Amino acid sequence: MDYTDQNTGNVMFPVFFKLHQLSLLIVGGGNVGLEKLEAVLKNSPMANVDLIAGEIRRTEILELEKNHPNLNVQVRNFEESDLEDRDLVICATDNYELHVKIKALAEAKHLLTNVADTPALCDFYLCSIVKRGDLKIGISSNGKSPTLSKRMRQYLSATLPETEEMQELLDNLKLIRDKLGGDFDYKVKKLNEITRTWIEEKETD
Repeated sequence: MDYTDQNTGNVMFPVFFKLHQLSLLIVGGGNVGLEKLEAVLKNSPMANVDLIAGEIRRTEILELEKNHPNLNVQVRNFEESDLEDRDLVICATDNYELHVKIKALAEAKHLLTNVADTPALCDFYLCSIVKRGDLKIGISSNGKSPTLSKRMRQYLSATLPETEEMQELLDNLKLIRDKLGGDFDYKVKKLNEITRTWIEEKETD
């Protein structure tokens, strides 16, 4: 059933992948391929990525390869065997027919696929990211407006505390959690009390 036509809002389930433990294939070496690759490496510098393209039209891709040991760039056309031992696939070319082919092959292997600018072919979307130390927030418009997601990212980036302050807060909360006795429900209750106090202090500043 296609829930995108239902009046239920965004029904997608957000997750964060450990890309340094997975194998990601990106097909495409132009502007879109560079955009997807930069997004991946900015958030997961040690991600295991193979990028394959018949032509590398952005020299920045080759520069990224020099600084990321787990990135392997191959200048050749996509082959079905490229899907072997993969976990995720991102299609980022200007060839719709190729995207449809890769999606069908990946689906047969139960691989999750993102197809740039084609929500109907996507199993997952790449979201806008706000990062403050160990805090990471993903923003999705359900594929309808990347521009709005970008504006929300800018808003949150301007609103949230700087990285050092946020990281100190997270580290302190972990120390408190580790020292708390009691069961899981008790720890959640106490941490909720502590964080609520912090939020109230911020609102009155």
